[in-house]
Amino acid sequence: MSNIQQDIASLKEIVQANKTWESINPEYAARMRAQNRFKTGLDIAQYTADIMREDMAAYDKDTAQYTQSLGCWHGFIGQQKMIAIKKHLGTTKRRYLYLSGWMVAALRSEFGPLPDQSMHEKTSVSSLIGELYTFLRQADARELGGLFRQLDTARQSGDSSLEKEIQSKIDNYETHVVPIIADIDAGFGNAEATYLLAKQMIEAGACCIQIENQVSDEKQCGHQDGKVTVPHEDFLAKIRAVRYAFLELGIDNGVIVARTDSLGAGLTKQIAVTNEPGDLGDQYNSFLDGDVVNGAEDIANGDVVVKANGKLLKPKRLASGLFQFKKGSGEDRVVLDCITSLQNGADLLWIETEKPHVGQIAAMVNRIREVVPNAKLVYNNSPSFNWTLNFRQQVFDAWKEAGKDVSSYDRANLMSVDYDESDLSKEADAKIQAFQRDAAREAGIFHHLITLPTYHTAALSTDNLAKGYFGDLGMLAYVEGVQRKEIRQGIACVKHQNMAGSDMGDDHKEYFSGEAALKASGKDNTMNQF
Repeated sequence: MSNIQQDIASLKEIVQANKTWESINPEYAARMRAQNRFKTGLDIAQYTADIMREDMAAYDKDTAQYTQSLGCWHGFIGQQKMIAIKKHLGTTKRRYLYLSGWMVAALRSEFGPLPDQSMHEKTSVSSLIGELYTFLRQADARELGGLFRQLDTARQSGDSSLEKEIQSKIDNYETHVVPIIADIDAGFGNAEATYLLAKQMIEAGACCIQIENQVSDEKQCGHQDGKVTVPHEDFLAKIRAVRYAFLELGIDNGVIVARTDSLGAGLTKQIAVTNEPGDLGDQYNSFLDGDVVNGAEDIANGDVVVKANGKLLKPKRLASGLFQFKKGSGEDRVVLDCITSLQNGADLLWIETEKPHVGQIAAMVNRIREVVPNAKLVYNNSPSFNWTLNFRQQVFDAWKEAGKDVSSYDRANLMSVDYDESDLSKEADAKIQAFQRDAAREAGIFHHLITLPTYHTAALSTDNLAKGYFGDLGMLAYVEGVQRKEIRQGIACVKHQNMAGSDMGDDHKEYFSGEAALKASGKDNTMNQF
């Protein structure tokens, strides 16, 4: 017996036991239960944590089983992604959502658009998680409501074969609710602040929290300059804070992504505490750039001196008070960051890079896996990269190294439209198409995401519509460029009243009022034109 049939049976007993409930239809109540499968955010966090753990285990056995997500800044955007995935691919398996701190800052702050510097309201992060899951649950309710209406129609027509087919779809229904990898930035304060916000995020439904090793009050976007990292012990304290939040709330298998920005970060705000040569603090300090101190005369007023690598070192200090790391030490710092994070409670890694290059990522991951063999990455397939130019240059360099004639190409100008149909560009596009698969196999990337896709798609589609609508095309710009495409491509949102819940409201009116229900879906509803 399916879950919904079990609910019908149990609710029938409950209704029969209450004499004043005779007008309640047990099947309708069971349908409403099915449409609201997840009662709390913690229900969602546990369900999705189980999914992520299963997917991580599957990837360890077969790297072709990598996972993907797209970033989102509104519940409707996340909902439409999952509806599209189910429509085109049949299943949401191994497809998640990503909650981007960048997009929260740029699009969800009451201050207005902000740069990715943790200046937005931190509670907006957990609020967006709750909003995303509200829209995903509504997608479930809407789709199941449609199936229930089809079931009633099949029964009324006496078509038992169709009734059985629809009932099977209901019994085997796949939810739109999927894991969200949620960006907590650098924790929005100290470890206690990180813990408190992590709890809010988990209670909203987050099964996976991504935290970075930048200084919270100096935080920069991962693809901008001026990044400042913290000593390892400070970062590990925040990882522990997130783990305690998961454990307190009963999500024992919650997932933590430890992100290192060290590859592009040349600064630190503080010198690490060290108790003995070779400890973690000493290793952090060994990367500091500075001058060896031979005597007191080498020390000026306000200079800081530390002992590192057995010598007295005067670290280079900027006017801002920040200390500089040695040039070229970024990759070594990344490897140390990743190993220590995995050894202290993190589950997955995130290495922020300056370009999408499988070889570069693999080189770092292979070093990490010498210590932690099952190390896995979440990787930002960032819109901050010029993917076209990067891959065309990679192909150019490979061809040149192989002795192939590249004299007809200008490496610095490979973005030009003049090269779009060239053999070099076609090979570059093939490499872009295969990037996620190749990186999953060769560089240990378990999860591929695009942080800001709908920020850009919204801008692009709006630009195209505005250009035509306010230009010569007028209404044809909308009809041809939007509505007709929605109809031809079977986009559910063309029936926007249905998407907003109008038909579900009609269902409930019928449940509550029977034949007296005043429905919106009658013959005069213009949605019938679609």
